[in-house]
Amino acid sequence: EVQLVESGGGLVQAGGSLRLSCAASGFSSDDYAIGWFRQAPGKKLEGVSCVNSRDDIFTYTTSLKGRFTISRDNAKNTVILHIDSLKPEDTAVYQCALRTRDRVCSNFDLSYDYWGQGTQVTVSS
Repeated sequence: EVQLVESGGGLVQAGGSLRLSCAASGFSSDDYAIGWFRQAPGKKLEGVSCVNSRDDIFTYTTSLKGRFTISRDNAKNTVILHIDSLKPEDTAVYQCALRTRDRVCSNFDLSYDYWGQGTQVTVSS
């Protein structure tokens, strides 16, 4: 059974940092992609960033570049999303998603096959 488990969310003051983890298990594909999405209250799901099994990295919103850093620990099948200089508008549920048919990264949610439950990030001003 494929599982994605996010961790690392919480309440943080503006300007702080968080390290979100996505631990993936139960799949054997050599080619895959793991993306991070977020959904703020009352807003649509937004693709944040993605890394694939070749360590190609994509960040989908220009305003996030420089603050959001994605990385992959191949040995642990874990993807990390490090967020610096947090802003109140970063408040959202952050979810990771796995695509196993190939290593294509996308900011389109239907491109992914499996999803984690999400982790809440709340940034206070």
